[in-house]
Amino acid sequence: MDRIDACIFDLDGVIVDTAKYHYIAWKRLANEMGFDFTEEQNELLKGLSRTRSLEIILEIGGVQKSAEEQAVLAKRKNDWYVDMIRHMQPDEVLPGAREFLESLREAGVKTALGSASKNAGTILEKVGLAALFDVVVDGNAVTASKPDPEVFLKGAAGLHADPAYCVVFEDAVAGVQAAKAGGMKAVGIGSADVLQDADMIVSSLGDMSLQRLKNLK
Repeated sequence: MDRIDACIFDLDGVIVDTAKYHYIAWKRLANEMGFDFTEEQNELLKGLSRTRSLEIILEIGGVQKSAEEQAVLAKRKNDWYVDMIRHMQPDEVLPGAREFLESLREAGVKTALGSASKNAGTILEKVGLAALFDVVVDGNAVTASKPDPEVFLKGAAGLHADPAYCVVFEDAVAGVQAAKAGGMKAVGIGSADVLQDADMIVSSLGDMSLQRLKNLK
């Protein structure tokens, strides 16, 4: 890409790994309702909102709850999760993420966070990355979950960037689909077998550089 207006990043699995905290909290909730929730099943929740994640867990357990009961359960899970992420440290940033963000900053490339998490701001503050993002769009600012492109389109709009010249970094299939639906390029973080629709696939942001980004077709 000769022109790059902005880079937009997912949070979990791209910048930090909070999936373990989500899993611990969801598993605890499932156990309290009388069934187990495995790490393999947790993969189904990647990139999804808290509400949708809870719906899937209830389906797994064969449990039915009213909308009011679901709201209580979602809050309980989030309270446990927030308590854990309050203790996050800067060393929990994934390899290469800080350095790549800093290189974009130095090159004058705008950056945004586009995450389903409603606690994104807290996490960025705890790990010392808040200053490296021009715009943060999280679960508090959107109504549609990925693969709907709303979160990324709002990120681009907040940066006054043309989606056609934006690059999204995602570790989830739904996130890659959202980027493409928004007319953006997608760099997949993870496995080529899983993220087949991405325009480029790397194992981590440690494999990224500004030059490699410019080579994106």
